[in-house]
Amino acid sequence: MALIPFPPNWPWQPDDDFNQFFKEWPKMKTADFIPAINIYEKGKKLVVEAAIADIDPEKIDISVENNTLILKGKSEKKSEVEEKNYYRHEVKSGSFYRAMTLPCKVKGEEAQASYKQGVLKIEIPKAEKVKPKKLKIKVKKSKK
Repeated sequence: MALIPFPPNWPWQPDDDFNQFFKEWPKMKTADFIPAINIYEKGKKLVVEAAIADIDPEKIDISVENNTLILKGKSEKKSEVEEKNYYRHEVKSGSFYRAMTLPCKVKGEEAQASYKQGVLKIEIPKAEKVKPKKLKIKVKKSKK
């Protein structure tokens, strides 16, 4: 089977979308940083650990909504340069957003967070399982 080339005067060429994608790709905005997350159970608590080295823990928002943990933060790292004859001086900054459904029901309003050596640790008490309610059906005998 012979391949038929597109005429050069066609308004659209087959590789236009492909080329456009790679022109726009460097401009596309994605998360600058995504922290690694560990989730595990410890007794009656669910523990979430996030690696957030180089981020000020005061600039992190933590919330638990409808059994979903949401972490948002922003970092800015400036390096001081003593020499004044440098050719480039860059400031590293970025933001992140993580939302994850937790594996069990939790009491989000009782969550506690701490930070130590680049690790954010969030402890959330697990909600007690709802026990099914057993009902006794009373049957009335009808009179005929």
